[in-house]
Amino acid sequence: MQVTETLNEGLKRGYTITVTAAELDAKVEEKLKEAQPTVEMKGFRKGKVPMALLRKQYGQRLMGESMQEAIDGALSKHLEESGDRPAAQPEMKMTNEDWKEGDDVAVEVSYEKLPEIAETDFSKIKLERLVVKADEDSVKEALDNLASSPQAVTYEAKKTQAKKDDQVVLDFVGKVDGEAFEGGAAEDYPLVIGSNSFIPGFEDGLLKVKAGEEKDIEVTFPEDYQAENLAGKKAVFTCTIKEVKAPKAPELDDELAKKFGAEDLEGLKAQITERLEAEYTGASRAVAKRALLDELDKVVSFDLPESLVTAEANQIAHQLWHEENPEVEGHDHPEIEPTDEHKKLAERRVKLGLLLADIGQKADVKVTDQEMTQAIMNQARQYPGQERQFFEFVQQNAQFRQQLQAPMFEDKVVDHIFEKAAVTDKEVSKDDLQKAVEKLEEE
Repeated sequence: MQVTETLNEGLKRGYTITVTAAELDAKVEEKLKEAQPTVEMKGFRKGKVPMALLRKQYGQRLMGESMQEAIDGALSKHLEESGDRPAAQPEMKMTNEDWKEGDDVAVEVSYEKLPEIAETDFSKIKLERLVVKADEDSVKEALDNLASSPQAVTYEAKKTQAKKDDQVVLDFVGKVDGEAFEGGAAEDYPLVIGSNSFIPGFEDGLLKVKAGEEKDIEVTFPEDYQAENLAGKKAVFTCTIKEVKAPKAPELDDELAKKFGAEDLEGLKAQITERLEAEYTGASRAVAKRALLDELDKVVSFDLPESLVTAEANQIAHQLWHEENPEVEGHDHPEIEPTDEHKKLAERRVKLGLLLADIGQKADVKVTDQEMTQAIMNQARQYPGQERQFFEFVQQNAQFRQQLQAPMFEDKVVDHIFEKAAVTDKEVSKDDLQKAVEKLEEE
């Protein structure tokens, strides 16, 4: 077996692998001898079938297997000896397509190898981490928001006309073409005007009603209404107004705190402070991570596999095209050509992806089974009642598991670099942090 280099240019490599006819024949012979003791054939005792007959019966199939094993083995040995790590599956092509038994086999192999990446001195990377404390005003704002939430608001009866945000308690019966329909009636139903919980037009029809009134409200069901027998049809709801109630914000006291699971108001404030500072920390980390990636992009340089950059640029262009043309769901569209901007972004993504992977490998960064399980459980909560089916889907879908694992691995690598970089904390206002986050979203 012979491996001859035909291309060595940048990261591109090309080789011709030649397997001689004698080597192939010896491999087939070896397989036949290995199988001979178990083969049964009419007219012969088990294990006593002549080799010539075995070769005639199974030789052609074993020749194909032997050819593939020989080529794969030669490539594996070459990669092990050279230390090359292909950026993608190597391309393999048999050059003597008119091959017949007794001929040597010649195969062309080509690939781009992953680049060698030099060690980075992270201590020379200087970063600023924005720190925001939850001040009294922020906590008070959050408390006020809780107090005005549907969970906290109570309602008091009033004698004046109903307006937006008032609660109307009513009986109603809906009819289409004079006939009542299933699900179109209720008694003592509390409806907040402006909640958009009923079909369009219904809540507007309750504006200015008063307790004791009766009113017919005409509406048209949407064309895409879930009940097909009502979709697009006109209906009349006969309503009897029982009460009209105005919203009443609760007092900021211990009773309010208990509605949100705290023992008292001070406990609720402590929970809010902790939640706000966790949000600020998350936003600050996102800003610091972008700054770190920008710095790594600047200070680290190495050759990039063209195939990875091209694939990433095509994916970026394709994704952005669909975002601009949401009405096109499939792939029946003109060919999308990546722009220079797409290619530049692709180069950054490929570069940083390879760099973080290399740093993580050298630092032995791993996502643990426990961390993966927790991530899967977090995802499963998005499918209430279907958790079991989701877990089965994850077990059978390696690509999905990889999609879950990749950002977790990246974050662990980033944390590893943060520990070694020169990071200084800078206390700023909530508004300053918000501006920094908005700047990220603009880029």
